[in-house]
Amino acid sequence: MKKMILYTGVTMSLLLSAGNFAKAQEKSGVSEQGKGAIIGGAAGAVAGGIIGKNVGGALIGGAIGAGGGYVIGNENRKAKEKRQREAYRQAYYKKYGRYPKAGTY
Repeated sequence: MKKMILYTGVTMSLLLSAGNFAKAQEKSGVSEQGKGAIIGGAAGAVAGGIIGKNVGGALIGGAIGAGGGYVIGNENRKAKEKRQREAYRQAYYKKYGRYPKAGTY
């Protein structure tokens, strides 16, 4: 019971600090992939520690979570870039009546 309370406390502190860390780093240039890896790794470590009930489970969970977070962050970055390109194309079309040439955006 004491270990479960300890794991819960550590879990909550890690999740809260990881979320704040990712927000604080937003202005300093941490990539979408980095943010995803940080948050995913922390969440995976917590879940692995609770489920596995040992340090090995936390390490495995952290590694899997970081990998998954990186992939999700990378997909978010790609989607954001695609939205930005499309917004640029639409604005260009409204202004000039045609789409920009390939490679100019």
